Parts: sequence; structure tokens; C-alpha cells
Amino acid sequence: MTKTSTPRRLLGLLAVGGALWLGSCEPGPQTATESNETPDTEFDKFKVGFIDSLWYFNPEWASSQGYHRYDSVLVVPSAARRKVEAQARERARKRLLANDVSKLSVNNQTDYRLIENYLNASRWYADTLRDYQWNPANYNLGASVAEILNGRYAPLERRLQAISWKISRSPDFYEAAKTNISNPTREHTDLAIRQNKGGLAVFGPALLDSINRSKLSAKDKEALLTRIGTTKEVIGNYISFLEQDVMKAGKFRSFRLGKELFDRKFYYDIQSTYTADQVYQKAQQHRRELLHDMGRRAVRLWPKYFAGQPMPADTVALIKKVISRLSEKHATQKGFVDAVKQQIPTLVKFVNDKKLLTQDPSKPLVVRETPLYMRGSGAGASVSAPGPYDKAADTYYNVEPLDELSAAQAESYLREYNEYTLQILNIHEAIPGHYTQLVYANQSPSLIKSIFGNGAMVEGWAVYTERMMLESGYGGGTDEFWLMWDKWNMRVTLNAILDHDVHVRNASQAQVLQLLQRDGFQEENEATNKWLRATLSQVQLSSYFTGYTEIYDLREELKKQQGTSFDLKAFNEQFLSFGSAPVKYIRAMMLKKA
Repeated sequence: MTKTSTPRRLLGLLAVGGALWLGSCEPGPQTATESNETPDTEFDKFKVGFIDSLWYFNPEWASSQGYHRYDSVLVVPSAARRKVEAQARERARKRLLANDVSKLSVNNQTDYRLIENYLNASRWYADTLRDYQWNPANYNLGASVAEILNGRYAPLERRLQAISWKISRSPDFYEAAKTNISNPTREHTDLAIRQNKGGLAVFGPALLDSINRSKLSAKDKEALLTRIGTTKEVIGNYISFLEQDVMKAGKFRSFRLGKELFDRKFYYDIQSTYTADQVYQKAQQHRRELLHDMGRRAVRLWPKYFAGQPMPADTVALIKKVISRLSEKHATQKGFVDAVKQQIPTLVKFVNDKKLLTQDPSKPLVVRETPLYMRGSGAGASVSAPGPYDKAADTYYNVEPLDELSAAQAESYLREYNEYTLQILNIHEAIPGHYTQLVYANQSPSLIKSIFGNGAMVEGWAVYTERMMLESGYGGGTDEFWLMWDKWNMRVTLNAILDHDVHVRNASQAQVLQLLQRDGFQEENEATNKWLRATLSQVQLSSYFTGYTEIYDLREELKKQQGTSFDLKAFNEQFLSFGSAPVKYIRAMMLKKA
């Protein structure tokens, strides 16, 4: 399973750490009595001011959503800046509380709760989690500059000027980064080194070629080239600082959060009806159910692939042998990215033929090799989607090529993403998974729901579509496809288990790899990458299983209520119409309309 990535971040669909606060320029909301307006219209006014201030204080996040007014602004993450943000956040909280949530429509009640959660989470991230101190990978200009350079929202000259102004403060940015770093984790320091080295490539030939063919004045070109040189130098100095001062000092904190921090981060990030402990228990139960189903299917497949050979008495050994045989069919090392591209039209046609939901052919999906500045987190594929202000922009399906892997590593990777699971991966990441859901999210009438995309809903939808496609006949309903889906869904299930085990129960790398390779039947390369992800992220790995469970349970509940009148397409489209809100809020709105 891979992380969904929009251009604003490496992990997950909403990052609430860093510079994310609100200003005080807008007036506070009047009461309905004073203005003779309804609570909803007053709250709608509040939301407009809230979003305006959100973008003012968060220029990079704004850019990722397609709001480019502040592209030229670079926030220097200093202590003084954090103090200003904390004050602005508290002013925003007072304005929010001036609205009586009980008098709002169901739709606006959800928006209220999303804003409330954002403000509370932001304060917790800044005051308690403090990852600005222990995660040096938070500081990398490559991604934001690449987004401006690759955009199509404005003439090249305007975008280059924005880059020029932004990077003019790069020395201040990286100096603040070095000041912030205190007792970091070794794992995030290593990631920061690798990603900043990748970020240097953004300031290479492609940017220089854009400058040369632009119509910028000679003076502006010279200024930009000088700033690029300075930026490359300060990035290099930051890398040296991490390699020489930080890594050699060897003073690191553990990457593990511990139960208290993990539970609270789960509460803010996932926004589930379940607690972290409840999800952990549900995942353990689902693991047992999947193993039972895999055993049944492996027994039926044995004579087909091992005719005349004695069947292993041990169920796990039986499943492993059958999966190993099915995994032999896969793409080549050099042809992996092309294999992904070739499957997309088949998925589009199946969704249309089965009338699973309405697709929008005007929204392009571009399969590309993952940019260098996004690599290194252990996720082999991801989606970078345009925001609600830039709906016509391309959605990128990022696929990491296998060029740098040895032949043995590539074979392990390709066996994991074999003929069956590669199709499930493409369902998850592209159609009708992340790509399709994010297109719908940008059509949501609630800008708040689009902006505060809930990772569990987004990942849960992608996992739900895998099962929904197979239930609708994709793959022909064969035991082969269902067995490999069981294995794939086991990955989702074990994600939640190992996330909890690593950060709460202090599971070792050896224990995690054993779990993934034994119960998950994963190849060594996949299991190793998952361990890497568990060390670099917290709670995100739990989002898949949590969201999937909530969505599937909601669908089954509505099927039971509606009986023969239940329509799968109607369910899918209604569910997606609420944007990327937490499933618990979508559930409330759908049950009210049912």
C-alpha cells in the first residue's frame, strides 16, 4: 500500500504541523439577531474570512490547493513566527466559538467540526508534538519550487518571478531550520539528507532552461540566477550540517511516539468513531478472518498449480506456496512504469461498463516517474492531485522506477507487485481510487471539506474500491484474484497492527519483518520498505484499515436498510459528493438523507 501525496506534502492528505495559522484581519461574525441573517449565512461569512487568513499564513499549502496569490512568499520557521501563529490561532478559535454549532445545517456542522479539529490539532502539533524540532525533513524547498515551476496557472515569467522572490529568503529559511533542530531522530535526519539532495535537482537544468527561454528582463534573469546559486549553496550547507554536525554527534531521540502521543495523534489525524486501541483490536480480528479465507482458496487452487504434489498440512505454508507461484507472473524491471500506464484504460472501461460511478474524462491523469525530491520514504507509488482552486490541472500518478535496485531487489519488488496486485495497486491509486475520489472532492460545494481532506477517508475509499471492483466482477471472480486481494487487504490490516506495535508496543525491526513476511506473505523488499515507513510516519499507516472499515460498514448498513432499492452507483457518488470529510461525518449526512 502506498501513501497518497498531493504536492503540499510527502505524507498523508493533511499535514497540520508547521506554519498553519490564521490572521486577524477579518471582522468577527455578527449574531443572527444583529444582522437579520441565519446562523448558516453568518457561518458562511466566517468561513470566507477563515480561508483567506489560512492562505495568508500558509502560502505553500495555498499553492498546493491551486491558490497562487502567495506563491512568492517563503515562511521562515522561526520562534518569532511560531509565536505570531499561536496568537492568530487563538483569535480564530474565538471567532469560531461565536457561532452556535447546534443551529447550523448538518453540512455546516461538519465544516465547523473540521475547523475546530484543525485548530486544536494545530495547537497540539506546535506545543506538544513539536516535530519541527525532531524532523529535519520538514525543511526542503525543492517541492514548493517544483510545484510553481511545473504549474500552468500563469505565464512562465510570472512563475519564475515568484520563484525568485521565494528563494531570496532561502538563507533565512535554512538558518531557522538549523536553529530549530534539537534531538532529532536518526531516521528523519537520514530522510532529510536524501530528500534535500533530491531537491537540489529542482534547481538544475529544467529550471535553467525555463529561465533561458523566458521573456524575463536581463536584470531579472541575473537576479534569479544569483538566487539559485545562493539557494543551492545553502541547501548544500544544510545537508553538510545534517551529515557532519547532527549525524556524527549521534544524539538522537527515538522515532517511536509512545502510547500517549500516538493515541492523541490518531484522534486528531484520523477523526474516527473508533479509538486507536479499538482499531488495533478490529485489525487483529480481521487478520484472522483473512487467513481463514486465504486458506480455503489456496486449497482449491492447489491441484491447478501443483498437480500430483502433496498439499502442505500447515495452512500458512500452503498459502505461501500458492501465492509464490502466482507471483511469478510480473512486469520487467525496466518496463514497470510502462506496465502501470498500460493498465489505466482497462480500469476506465470497466468502471464505465459496470456503471460504478460517473467519471470525468476532462480531468487528466498523468503517470510519471516519482520526482527525486519525493523519493526515499518507502512508498513506491502515490498521487499528486490539484487543489480545489486549480481543478483543471493535471493529476500525477507517481510511480518510482526500479532503476536503482539490484536485480535481486527488483525481482522481490516485482513479485510483490505481480500481475494481480499491480492491478489492485492501480485501482487503489488511480481508478476508481485516489484519482477518482480527488476529482470528486474538488467538485464538493464545501471548500472546507476539500481543504481539510481526511486521510482515513481518502485512503479508506481507495481500499474500499479494490473490494468493490472485485465484487463487481473485475478479474473474473477467480480464486487467484481473490486470494491476491486477500493478501493485499492483509497488508492494509497489518499496516494498522504494525503502526500500533511499533509506536506503542516498541516492536523491533525483526518482529515487524517476521509479521509482514509470515502473516502478510510479503516479499522481503516490501516488508523492509514498510518498516522504513513505520519509522518515518505515525498513525498514517492506520488510516487505510480504519477508513476502509468505516466505509464498508456504512455501505452494508444502507444495503440492509434499502433492500432491493439499494443502488451501488448512487451510494458511491453520494458518498464522494461530501468531499474528503471524515467518514463519521459523511455517515451522519448520508443516514439523514437515506
